[in-house]
Formats: sequence, structure tokens, C-alpha cells
Amino acid sequence: MSRTTTPSEAAPAAPRAGRARVLPDHVRRQNRALVLTTLFHEGSMSRADLARRTGLTRVTMSALVGDLVAEGIVVEQGARETTGPGKPGVAVDIDRTGLQAIAIDLSAAHELRGAVIDVSESVIERTAIARPSGIDGAEIRELTERMVDDLLARATGRILGIGVASPGIVSGEGVVIASPNLGWADLPLQELIADRTGTPVSVSNDADVAALAERTLGGAGEDFMLIKLDRGVGGGVMVRGELVRGSRFAAGEVGHVTVGTDGGRVCACGRIGCLETWASVRFLDSRIAAGEDRDVVLREAGERLSIAIAPVVGALDLPELILSGPTEYVGGLLRESAEQTLRERTYLHDDVSVRMSQLGDDAVLLGAMALILSTELGIA
Repeated sequence: MSRTTTPSEAAPAAPRAGRARVLPDHVRRQNRALVLTTLFHEGSMSRADLARRTGLTRVTMSALVGDLVAEGIVVEQGARETTGPGKPGVAVDIDRTGLQAIAIDLSAAHELRGAVIDVSESVIERTAIARPSGIDGAEIRELTERMVDDLLARATGRILGIGVASPGIVSGEGVVIASPNLGWADLPLQELIADRTGTPVSVSNDADVAALAERTLGGAGEDFMLIKLDRGVGGGVMVRGELVRGSRFAAGEVGHVTVGTDGGRVCACGRIGCLETWASVRFLDSRIAAGEDRDVVLREAGERLSIAIAPVVGALDLPELILSGPTEYVGGLLRESAEQTLRERTYLHDDVSVRMSQLGDDAVLLGAMALILSTELGIA
């Protein structure tokens, strides 16, 4: 997906031809991220084309690409075809098949999911472990570690890192502060997996990484809210292309917002009437299995969802709402009800778009991979 890029801070001109000035570390990091982001979204190009596209000098570009080739992150692909005079440039690109990430999704209603995914977004290996009812937090952690070990052994390329998507509130250091659905509290998951594997690890909220996937891989705009329906209900908010995390890392956590004053079911958190009791997959499953009218259940879920998020959409002036989850639930009546209620409950938002994610069932796994692209390579 092509995206306009601009140099965050272009390198200063070389003091004389053929000699690059030593740049401060933060400028090198910014320029490096700019080059990799440009290649990721726009594909292979020559060093000269990269310099023109990013606004960096040719000397700076030559040094940056040389370093990236030496590190095995960028590969040369041979001379580009050209119709103009002069020697054709050598095309370079990210090593899209040789660089891989381990992606873990702990948010699904009935299983834990994992995959090895390369930079081209191809799933190389895939695994899933059924989540038995009544399983406790210690057992889920053990299953997660076993899955990581298995996928590391099955990887076919260089592993950039391990991205883990967890439901609940996750700190910037990868501590799962609270996840009622997993039975975790103050669990330093990122540190535990990193110590166990010796591999870079990033742990983040599942809805946040799904939003990151939409922005990085799915072509979403700079401003939107993603709502993820699965075992729980979570939200990721993107403003001006940046995730909004909040002072307590709980931005977008709408699953435990009480919707309405008419009571409801008891939630996993112990409260009554949380959004999760109206719109999560497990509650939708249980209501439909109990014989309630499916259409009524889905319409109510969409309505309660928009009751919870309308203030967010209105306050942040968001033009788009993306729904991620099982197609049989998030499409059709639920989406239509959510859109109608959202437009009724917000001012100047009668044209707000409510659509399904185009990334399918792998949205969170792809988001976990995008998380590693961001943390390890600076790709946005």
C-alpha cells in the first residue's frame, strides 16, 4: 500500500563530495526508519530513487543502504530497467521472505493462535491450541510459552522478534496489568518470554495491534477506531497515524463500560451490564445457543456497541469505525445496527463509515507482526 513519506529529519549535506558527515544517533535512527518504511510500502527502487523519494542526500542514502545490506535487512536485486541514458541503478528492497516474526494472538474465544509470518505478510507456519473451559492463568501462560518454542523451531528465516497480542490492559513495557479473560494481573509477559528465548519481544493489547495492522497493512486512514469482538470486546484508537494508549494504557478499553441502566449479565470482571456481556463472541454464542432470536441478539449487540463508543467518535471527530471479528457476527445486522445507532448519537457524524476489517481472521496475527516491524525496524 503506497503511502506518502517525508523525512523526519533529513541528513545534513556532506562537507565535501564522497564523504558523509557523522550523524547523531537519533537522526540516523529516523533516517533508517524512513528508508525502511518507504521500501516497505512502495517496493524496490534504486538508491538514487530512494534519495529522491525521501529527500535524503545521495551520500547519506548510500551509507544507510550499505549498512542495511551489511546487516541483512536489505538485499540488492540487480540493475533496474531504464530507458534513459547512463548506467542503470541497482534495485534494493527489504528481504521480504528472509526476515520473519513470530506472531501470537491470545484473544480468540476458543483457542490460542500463533504463526510465523514474513515481511511480505505470508504466513509460513501456523498453529493453534484449543483453550479448555476452566483453564487458569498459569496454564494459559504455559501454553503460550510452548507455542512460542514450537514456532521458533519451525521458522525458516531470521526472526526479527516475537509479537504478542493480549486482551486487557498492557503497559508500555509489556506487562499485562489486567486481563480478566486470561486470569492475569501484573504479569511481566514481555520480560518472561524475552528471558526464555533470548529474542526481542513486544507485547501489546490485541485491539491496538489490530488497529496497527489496519494502518500499516490494511490501508486505513490516519484517524479511526477499531473495535475487536472476540472472547472480549476491545478498541484501538488511531489519531493522526498514532495509536492513542492513554495515561494508564487503557485507551479504547470499552469492553467493561456499562451500557444502559437496564441491568444485564454478570461479566468476567464481576460487574453487571458491561459491553462484553452484550457484544463479545462468547455471550453472543451463549444467547443464540439458548434459543434467543439471532437477529434480535445481533441488533442489540450493534446498538449497545455504539452506545459505548459514540462519545469517543464524537469527541475525537473520527471519520471511520472498523469492526474486527468473526464474519458471521460483525457483518450484516450487527454492523448495520452499529452504524445507525452511531449516526443517531453523534453530531455532524451522519456520514461516519462503519465497515468490516479486510484483514480477516488473521488481523491480530498480522498486527503482532506489524508490531515487530515497528519496534525492530521503525516501519510505520
